[in-house]
Amino acid sequence: MSDPVIRPARPDDAAALAVLGRQTFIDTFVTGFGIPYPVADLTAFLDASFNAEAITTKLAEPGAAWWVAERDGELLAFANAGPNTLPHPDGRASHAELRRLYVGKQAQGLGLGTQLLKIALDWMEAHTDGPLWIGVWSGNEKAQKLYAAYGFEKAGEYQYPVGAWMDDEFILRRG
Repeated sequence: MSDPVIRPARPDDAAALAVLGRQTFIDTFVTGFGIPYPVADLTAFLDASFNAEAITTKLAEPGAAWWVAERDGELLAFANAGPNTLPHPDGRASHAELRRLYVGKQAQGLGLGTQLLKIALDWMEAHTDGPLWIGVWSGNEKAQKLYAAYGFEKAGEYQYPVGAWMDDEFILRRG
């Protein structure tokens, strides 16, 4: 088995990104944190967010960047950054946001999340005219500690829709 390689995502990664994103969301938030999403809301969210067509569109978004970690042709993790979309009064689209940092269950502990975070932060610093932003689920203390170690501080709260269900999220800012 070879070492994982991190590279920019390509359009032909869309289907694998959809599968990895969907499963990682379930593993993290449903199985791991036990959030009791109603089935219809979870299904609607997963179907809208993690399908090959939606990912293909997101991969082509102007001003956004995606990276994947793969080993032997299998995607293990990914990160996505782009123009800020978080609802904060100081936030601007010209600022950069880390939108997703997902590491599949089978790749936990390999350091891929930290590697992807560093790559994304470097990209974000080069593509912003203001602070960097991250939205994170309020109950994900592990992620919050990781982001704090990279200089992010809580700057607000908002609700993130998973279907009609609303997750309580923190808005983190650096700079």
